[in-house]
Amino acid sequence: MSTIQTSTLSFLKDIGKNNNKDWFDVNKPKYIQAKENMEGFMEAVQNKLNETDVIETFKVYRIYRDVRFSKDKTPYKTFLHGYLKREGAARRGGYWIGIEPGNTQIGGGFYGPEKDDLQRIRKEIEADGKTLTKIINDSNFKNHFGELKGEGLKTAPKGFDKEHPYVDLLRKKQFYAMKPFTDEEVTNPEFLDNVVDTLKAIRPFFDYMSDVLTTDLNGRSLV
Repeated sequence: MSTIQTSTLSFLKDIGKNNNKDWFDVNKPKYIQAKENMEGFMEAVQNKLNETDVIETFKVYRIYRDVRFSKDKTPYKTFLHGYLKREGAARRGGYWIGIEPGNTQIGGGFYGPEKDDLQRIRKEIEADGKTLTKIINDSNFKNHFGELKGEGLKTAPKGFDKEHPYVDLLRKKQFYAMKPFTDEEVTNPEFLDNVVDTLKAIRPFFDYMSDVLTTDLNGRSLV
């Protein structure tokens, strides 16, 4: 199915008000319907993205929360979210779709780069910050996402100049972009095309990161 149904948002709103096992057990058929709707939508996104990219697979995450180490013991998420994985070691970055009443977010990036990958990204920025800056300042990127997001250090990481002209990028520990959508936009028949256009806007950033993370500082391939 290529549209998000109003019934899917209604289920997510309802579970936000009734986040307990008794309610969920009675209403589990509604959850199954919502999950199937999300899976159908993700498949439609994958098919459209494959016109310009190579998507290996997609995944819709479970609605059940892991409460073992959380103070919040409510058992269920109040959103449905999925991930589209690009194929092969040479294609870095993954696309994210999160459907939540009042807080739908579409985008992707690098939320927890491994230590070596983060160091490689920083060394690239240290040597040439202009290229990444040009990509995230491009009008298409800015019109969709506003800015590159992600948590960062308060100062330059160890071994990097605090006065570096691109220190704001060097401080980042995460690199991702997200665009919000209203509930009305989510259930609009044009939502699929809007999502695909949004994900295409992040592609130049993914291509840059793929080049960086699959080569050394001398440009030699690592894959």
